[in-house]
Amino acid sequence: MKIIFRAAILVVSFIAVVSCKTEKKPVVKEQETVEVVEEKPISKGDSIINLAITAHGGNKYDSASYKFTFRDKEYTFTNNEDKYKYTVKRNKDNQEIVDVLDNGAISRTVNGETTELSDRDKGRYKESLNSVIYFATLPHKLKDKAVNKEYKGKTTIKGEEYDVVEITFNKDGGGKDFDDEYYYWINTKTHAIDYLAYNYSVNNGGVRFRSAYNRRVVDGIIFQDYINHKAEVGTPLADLPALFEKGALKEVSKIKTENIINLATP
Repeated sequence: MKIIFRAAILVVSFIAVVSCKTEKKPVVKEQETVEVVEEKPISKGDSIINLAITAHGGNKYDSASYKFTFRDKEYTFTNNEDKYKYTVKRNKDNQEIVDVLDNGAISRTVNGETTELSDRDKGRYKESLNSVIYFATLPHKLKDKAVNKEYKGKTTIKGEEYDVVEITFNKDGGGKDFDDEYYYWINTKTHAIDYLAYNYSVNNGGVRFRSAYNRRVVDGIIFQDYINHKAEVGTPLADLPALFEKGALKEVSKIKTENIINLATP
């Protein structure tokens, strides 16, 4: 009996030793590092421009498709979120000339036949077409990443109060004339753009001030025409409203967008 008892003790002891040796050690997991990205607060200039975009059409611009006439040429624009397609059609010497700007690539057809353009002409026609659509759909493009907005305070023009925003452009993505400077006067009540001004350096430079008129809403999007005024080269854009009220600016043209049709309407 003693032998059996001692054997039993040895077996139990062996099991205990084995258990101790095979016991799993607790696994300590490394803590996951969660990177917290702090959102940059929206600037005053961005906030005001966003209100203007909403007032003029908001997200309706993102899928808009319209046709209009400008200076005897027929234009169309079709937006699909970040993608776009612009066209201009005109008749010259019994020929129908159509330029198409499709997501940055320009092409031309004459009487339905594709024609080659030099690099110089591609740049010219691309800038021309893009410029017309840009102004016709203001302030839609002011939300682009290459656009910088700086709030310049408030002012009064003809008894109405306006927020003033300066617009400049980054070289990367800002287009050929990225160094142009713009001012927008946005009505504090309606958030609509009533006035805008810009300076440019090409062709010996120039300063323009535009006052909006003939504002109308076509299926949720505002279209408006402008009276284009000229100021002396070098005139600060901030001074233009006061000169305008004094009648010191010279009218040089009218920017009229006519025969507007919503192509997306069934």
